[in-house]
Amino acid sequence: MGEIYRADRVKLIMGLIYSDEFFTAKAINMMKSEYGEIDCESEEIKFGHTDYYNEEMGDELYRKYISFEELIEPSELPSIKHYTNDLELRFSRPGCKSPVRRTNIDPGYLELSKLILASTKNFSHRIYLNNGIYGEVTLMYREGGFKDLEWTYPDYGSDFAKGFLMEVRRKYVEQLKGLQS
Repeated sequence: MGEIYRADRVKLIMGLIYSDEFFTAKAINMMKSEYGEIDCESEEIKFGHTDYYNEEMGDELYRKYISFEELIEPSELPSIKHYTNDLELRFSRPGCKSPVRRTNIDPGYLELSKLILASTKNFSHRIYLNNGIYGEVTLMYREGGFKDLEWTYPDYGSDFAKGFLMEVRRKYVEQLKGLQS
């Protein structure tokens, strides 16, 4: 029988797609109040990997990634996804049938071997975590870099995202070394 170990703490990341910088900045500030200081933030780039969000959020979309200094327990991901969904709703504007998001927030975590994203949608490559939330291995870290999987979203498979995640991983490695000292 294998010995059971406690999971290492992991690096909380957020992927943001947005049409309104003002409300996104407010959402980021609220996340900082909840999860602590940001230790890594990508530049803002135009988002054009898919038109999936255009009908809801408009044609002029931007992408940014952030990570938080404080490490989290992997088991916290479902409650974090609920929190970010509440933020999306809070900063939405009224729509004809339902609220229209100004910001899409994808929480996840980075550990040494992979990037996990949270989702409310089930699919064959996702596993149920808790409270209506699924987890997906979106990227694997092998041979010195992040590798796409069959279902990796194109924006997470981009050099831009992988460059950001490499920087976050370097910080994470240093944090883990500090915990072992």
